[in-house]
Amino acid sequence: MRVSLTEAKAQLTDLVRRAEAGDEIILTRHGHPAVRLVPIAARPNREARRTLLEAARKSGAARATAGPDAARSQDFLYDEDGLPG
Repeated sequence: MRVSLTEAKAQLTDLVRRAEAGDEIILTRHGHPAVRLVPIAARPNREARRTLLEAARKSGAARATAGPDAARSQDFLYDEDGLPG
């Protein structure tokens, strides 16, 4: 829905309600699009973020594969005497 700024001044409350309901509201200036009214996405609260983070950690731990020990991960670069090979 396109509405001129002049018309929007008189209908602002209704336009905001429509945007919150999901309608695309574009305000125009001299017939050209100027701004779009969109609802603000609700930010997750602290508990929701914590739950999401814990789920991500569990998912990552379930898919993790064992690799070489960090102390031995670069051994292939050195010979038996500890010199670069």
